[in-house]
Amino acid sequence: MKIALDVMGGDFAPQNPLLGALEALRAYPDTYLFLVGDQNQVAEAFWRHGGHPFADRVEFVHSTQVVPMDAQAIESVRQKRDSSISHCVRLVKEGKADALVSAGHTGAVVAAATILLRTLPGIQRAGIATVIPTEQKQFVLIDSGANIDSGPTHLLGYAIMGSIYSREVLHVANPRVGLLSIGTEDVKGNELTKQAFKLLTQADIRFSGNVEGHNLFENPVDVVVCDGFVGNVVLKTAESVAKAVMHWLRSELGRNPLRMFGASLARGAFLAVKRKSSYEEYGGALLLGINGTCIIAHGASTPKAIRNAIRIAREAVMQNVNSRIVQEMRRHCEAKSENTTASTV
Repeated sequence: MKIALDVMGGDFAPQNPLLGALEALRAYPDTYLFLVGDQNQVAEAFWRHGGHPFADRVEFVHSTQVVPMDAQAIESVRQKRDSSISHCVRLVKEGKADALVSAGHTGAVVAAATILLRTLPGIQRAGIATVIPTEQKQFVLIDSGANIDSGPTHLLGYAIMGSIYSREVLHVANPRVGLLSIGTEDVKGNELTKQAFKLLTQADIRFSGNVEGHNLFENPVDVVVCDGFVGNVVLKTAESVAKAVMHWLRSELGRNPLRMFGASLARGAFLAVKRKSSYEEYGGALLLGINGTCIIAHGASTPKAIRNAIRIAREAVMQNVNSRIVQEMRRHCEAKSENTTASTV
């Protein structure tokens, strides 16, 4: 398994991506990494942090540019052709790497992957599939930030891809799909959700109708479909609420010795909750619909998060997610064509 890692991407690059790479090399003996970035800087840090045992499983790929987080996505691809992001994407395009992982500029990763790799047959736009934990299980949120101006057919593609991801990677036998809206009735929502509702009803998926914000965690479906603008707001709101709750708990439990003693007894439970709600455990989000495997990690990724992002990349490749998406989209298009022919007879 060969994976290209953007060592220069993220708030704590290159240190955290490199440390995460070392963790992944230890955990997955069959993994070979392309470490993409300023070669002198990356190599020096890699050896300094104890990379010598893995010398035969890494290759340093030199890049002279880094995409800043405030850059415009399309312009960054055009103007920074020698960026670490673009090099990672090209390694996948050339067949040298099976997948890529980046904690860098999300828009730039999406733009570079779309321009250089193209979308899969039948897919109009790629979507970011983020796994979010709930009380009892987890669900896939798609799109969580790749496209902010999606149309009804794009949401249909997200629903099909999200179902495949849930089934093949998360091992949900028959995923339920919900369309995020402001009411459960099919007449609720804006024009986008109303038109998407009609398409999802006709698709060969287990569509459960509209879901509201409070349904996401109280009674979640397995796949939640929305445009990237709404999805990104949901994702970042959920992250901030989780952090706020942990802060409130620490503050309140430290107010007096009795509470502190009780907290010490429940420390294991608190740590379990923290792990369950931490993005580190989920590593990164898969950019579905691209003709290649692309994992977008959190900008603040820790070494553990990078290691888990590499794990997600491995699982997506091993489960042949892209080939299954192509098969499902072909089947959907054939069924649609047959229905259209039948209605005209």
